[in-house]
Amino acid sequence: MSRTPYPFTALVGQDDLRLALLLNAVSPRVGGVLVRGEKGTAKSTAVRALSALLPGIAVVAGCRFSCDPAAPDADCPDGPHEAGPGTVRPARMVELPVGASEDRLVGALDIERALAEGVKSFEPGLLADAHRGILYVDEVNLLHDHLVDVLLDAAAMGASYVEREGVSVRHAARFLLVGTMNPEEGELRPQLLDRFGLTVEVAASREPDQRVEVVRRRLAYDDDPVAFAAEWAAEEQALRDRVTAARALLPRVRLGDAALRQIAATCAAFEVDGMRADIVMARTATALAAWAGREDVLAEDVRQAALLALPHRRRRNPFDAPGLDEDKLDETLEQSAPDAPDDDPEPDPDTDPDGGGDGGGGGGQPPQDGPEAPEAPGAPDAPDVPAPSPSPDQSEPAGASAGQQAVSAGEPFRTKALTVPGTGDGAAGRRSRARAEHGRTTGSRRPRGALGRLHLAATVRAAAPHQRSRGRSGAGLVVRRDDLRQAVREGRESNLVLFVVDASGSMAARRRMGAVKGAVLSLLLDAYQRRDKVGLVTFRGRDAEVVLPPTSSVDAAAARLDQVSTGGRTPLAAGLLTAHDVLRVERMRDPARRPLLVVVTDGRATGGPEPVALASRAARLHAAQGTASVVVDCESGPVRLGLAGRLAGELGGTAVTLDELRADAIAGLVKDVRTAGDSRRAA
Repeated sequence: MSRTPYPFTALVGQDDLRLALLLNAVSPRVGGVLVRGEKGTAKSTAVRALSALLPGIAVVAGCRFSCDPAAPDADCPDGPHEAGPGTVRPARMVELPVGASEDRLVGALDIERALAEGVKSFEPGLLADAHRGILYVDEVNLLHDHLVDVLLDAAAMGASYVEREGVSVRHAARFLLVGTMNPEEGELRPQLLDRFGLTVEVAASREPDQRVEVVRRRLAYDDDPVAFAAEWAAEEQALRDRVTAARALLPRVRLGDAALRQIAATCAAFEVDGMRADIVMARTATALAAWAGREDVLAEDVRQAALLALPHRRRRNPFDAPGLDEDKLDETLEQSAPDAPDDDPEPDPDTDPDGGGDGGGGGGQPPQDGPEAPEAPGAPDAPDVPAPSPSPDQSEPAGASAGQQAVSAGEPFRTKALTVPGTGDGAAGRRSRARAEHGRTTGSRRPRGALGRLHLAATVRAAAPHQRSRGRSGAGLVVRRDDLRQAVREGRESNLVLFVVDASGSMAARRRMGAVKGAVLSLLLDAYQRRDKVGLVTFRGRDAEVVLPPTSSVDAAAARLDQVSTGGRTPLAAGLLTAHDVLRVERMRDPARRPLLVVVTDGRATGGPEPVALASRAARLHAAQGTASVVVDCESGPVRLGLAGRLAGELGGTAVTLDELRADAIAGLVKDVRTAGDSRRAA
């Protein structure tokens, strides 16, 4: 593959993406960019092209940590550095692979030499390489939690710390964090999401002419990257010069009180958390003014800054739609625009407090109706979490036939944790027990390959009996490679939570199905917080359907759940067999990820020959595979048949009613799930 990057100026469309990247090139203190969008929209191409536009940086010659010769890091592992002019090199763009180890990210300390020789032999990681440059994470939403924690610490402190059993190394790590992600594959942890200064949504153009130009340029680049880059060299240099000029102008840009008031009013109106949004908006608006060649920040800069800095900060849960209500944004900016000096003693008493438009500004003051502000964006940004169940006379959605209505979900609630019994080896998460790199230490073992977390006590115990035979004469401990022991830790893993939802006629009462969907929505929210993969199977009529194959996108599962219609017979066996097929395929794809089957039904089985016997056989297939399962019993009314409980027994799992599913009502549920799993294994 050619190492010649695709020219930034040759990108077609994607104006917001290009602007966000350029603003960070002008002012790295903006804080990076998160690029969200479907696959094949030039996200990675644009990010990789940015590095060619960044000015070179001066570094201390020979320093592996890119110290600035004008102000070298006093704690640099390669220091101390003497004063000097240094050398100039291009700014780096370092890519962090999703599957990288923690040692690859932060660096590795040679524990054997540290113990035996007292030498700090440190091999820098990607954070050191990215210092004063760009750290790029493709598919950042798939990054393991322990790497996310490291990134959060480095971004907050501007430094990386590597500690191994009391031996520590520190070095500066200030970088521009750029990430790309496809929301269909799962959302990002809120803590990391907030660390990105700006966010942009990208999508492929639907204009034929623009799509033709994209293909034409890409084919030309693939045929001869060097010649293609040469064609755009003049445009690239012009853009590079503009970035340099904007950087030089940036310190002279004035951010006046009027613009600051608009920034504060906007952040307050959209109820963002904390003060980081205000700071990022201020820096972005200043960079926008410098990019435009102006020394004053205007209202248009504040508006554009809000569109880039706020969408990912105003979300309240994973099912809310991203974006900003631009009508509300314009209204807020108009209300806070200073048509008169801030200290005007006679504001217009007839000014419309809701920003009607013709009454002129609000004297430079922020809107005073803060508690009512969230109501404005309701229409364009309606969240996927629906309102309580509608009344029976509500009209059916388009395409829903009689008796097959799509019912809105009830209000979600907090659920207690459902876990898979035993200890697994799956990807890091927050649900079930697992052997992991992080967590409490439960034992030790000989290292396989490079030494990870040292178990100091076990290492000393292994080395102690051999000190005389090794000729120890001093106070130090003579340690050999065979003595080293690695800590065995127990943490938490993520699981595959497969929902099998009964959508038959027996569940079709609107209030009842609304409550059922509300329960599933609550479990989906719990799965999002625990970093699980989820899948959704429904059954009604004559067959079952995989509504959503296993995915990390809980948003997609919530959207599909809202569209599920009800009606017809209850092919319970078909639902369980379809779930069995889904789990069989997923076991081959990811053997380490353990499944949790959640069947939401009243336990009835109708339609076809011997429906009850078929359902019983299908349930025993899951039990034979050792699949952990929970049956959410949706039966209601004064007379209860207990069919869901029987189904849970045949699955080898446990049953819980909708009321017991709530966090404050099922204190013993986790214990019951584990007990059922232990009994199944013993049998």
